[in-house]
Amino acid sequence: MPIASFAIPSDTRAADRYARFHSAHPMLGYGDVHDSTLAQQSRADPLWGIACKGDESVFPHDVLEMFLAVRDGNRHMFSSIESQDHLQIKSWNKSSPEGHAQGGGVMSVHRAETLEKAAVNSSVVWGDAYPSIEKNYAGKPYAAGGVSLICHPRNPNAPIAHMNIRILRVGEGDDAVTWIGGGADLTPMVRFEEDTRDFHEALRGVCERNQHGDYDKFKKWCDEYFYIPHRGDTRGVGGIFFDYVHIARTSECALLLDLAQTFTRIYGEILARRVEMPYDDELKDRQLHWRGRYAEFNLVYDRGTRFGLLSGGNTEAILASLPPVVKW
Repeated sequence: MPIASFAIPSDTRAADRYARFHSAHPMLGYGDVHDSTLAQQSRADPLWGIACKGDESVFPHDVLEMFLAVRDGNRHMFSSIESQDHLQIKSWNKSSPEGHAQGGGVMSVHRAETLEKAAVNSSVVWGDAYPSIEKNYAGKPYAAGGVSLICHPRNPNAPIAHMNIRILRVGEGDDAVTWIGGGADLTPMVRFEEDTRDFHEALRGVCERNQHGDYDKFKKWCDEYFYIPHRGDTRGVGGIFFDYVHIARTSECALLLDLAQTFTRIYGEILARRVEMPYDDELKDRQLHWRGRYAEFNLVYDRGTRFGLLSGGNTEAILASLPPVVKW
């Protein structure tokens, strides 16, 4: 499935290409997404068809439009670093054992020279029995939707990064509850103080601008969540993480949209700084071992991985976060 055209001269530096992306894609407020040209394009997107059946939709249209704005913004950011010709897009569907539709998603995987493996996945799934990891609300009807991103650059100087936003509704009628969650974190092998500072300052701004935002709480949550017990160390330099934040109306998803768009810009800026730096075979070998920690966390501790597998999600999409080449 083709994405909207975004042509960038191939003979400029990554920093120049990213600057063009940045100026061409202004930040959108939550109320702006519905009025953007993207909202009109959304109706033809496979994810829209998965989530909407006639006049009915699993989540309100503004939530779906937000997911698509986030997903496509990150596709374009990756394409500003390296041509969109390398982007592979695949849809998938989920069914109950009885054959009833239970959602699906769209995978967007970028594999090339600079971005060895980057993926932006969007999904909306539902079912009759919530597969609660913590056993709260287990067995009740549920619907979950979100966008997740992972990037594994080839250059050891460029950091791995992860971002996701999600919404979850459990129960029916007056008993239904709706939560939002998300986060963004940076996993550099070579730590540059400038990158860490800029990344955290950008996320602090997100928290200060939005209802439910709490940078100090979310930063601590991230540090604790991405701790690898068997290594006795954190996965990277952190970021923010939050989950089970109750909302009463979809406009409170503004936190998710701001987080995702801010991540797109600050991570794109960091990539543009680092992907063309020189490196040698020794540094590359160290990177491949460093990636092992990322794989270990995602396979052993990550709640998103566990929820995806427990809810019968697409295995290829769930495991898209794993590094392309790794050593132990």
